[in-house]
Amino acid sequence: MAQAPELVGQGPNTEPATGLAALAGGGAMPGPVSAPAVVLLSGGLDSFTAAAVAQAEGAALHALTVRYGQVHGCEIEAARRVARALGVVEHLELDIDLAAMGGSSLTGGGAVPKDRPLDADAIPSTYVPARNTVLLSLALAWAEAIGAREIVIGVNALDYSGYPDCRPEYLEAFERLAALATRAGVEGARFRVRRPLIAMTKADIIRRGGALGLDYGLTHSCYDPRPGGRPCLRCDSCRLRARGFAEAGVRDPLVAEEGGGEG
Repeated sequence: MAQAPELVGQGPNTEPATGLAALAGGGAMPGPVSAPAVVLLSGGLDSFTAAAVAQAEGAALHALTVRYGQVHGCEIEAARRVARALGVVEHLELDIDLAAMGGSSLTGGGAVPKDRPLDADAIPSTYVPARNTVLLSLALAWAEAIGAREIVIGVNALDYSGYPDCRPEYLEAFERLAALATRAGVEGARFRVRRPLIAMTKADIIRRGGALGLDYGLTHSCYDPRPGGRPCLRCDSCRLRARGFAEAGVRDPLVAEEGGGEG
């Protein structure tokens, strides 16, 4: 059963200047703020980078994090860290129990696959049925409510696990849906799903984040973390992350304490 939404913090007015705000000096946003945008913030490397890119280009970020029934809470904690680092306007957390429907190893429906070939064609069991459609719909609802016309999402169609709801054609279709399914849309407003990472490799994403001064030690990527939230280093997400850091020639702060290994 869905719980009441939870607002976590109110951005740079209640936290010391950090992340991009600190780089800008005095807690100011980098560059002129153009308009509000809702960002889907999972606590992962990609959503952090996508949010930072949008913020650097002038967006005032309203962050949305969804507890959809993940078997661990590490990524929610990471999302809170990332939201504080970015100094978002507000951070909203919602509970939507997709685990009750089953169909994914991320929500308890079986073991998370390990050491899978990264170029495999089959969609893995970590796919959560229609997850991005659910999350984007929630983001769209909030965007319409606050007058935002952009939704920021960190999907990528190159270094990813083949999920169908990460493809450009899917996001274009969702924009058409937004125009038909909302009052703002039928009154002439245009909603944009902003996907700054869609055609970037993981290495390119990491380089972009490095240029923005992001601390990836705040993030969480692993699908099946070990005790204490340490990455397993063997799931798709860990291995894609490790390959990205290796190709970027950068040390992953999450695995530096492991004394070697992937990353």
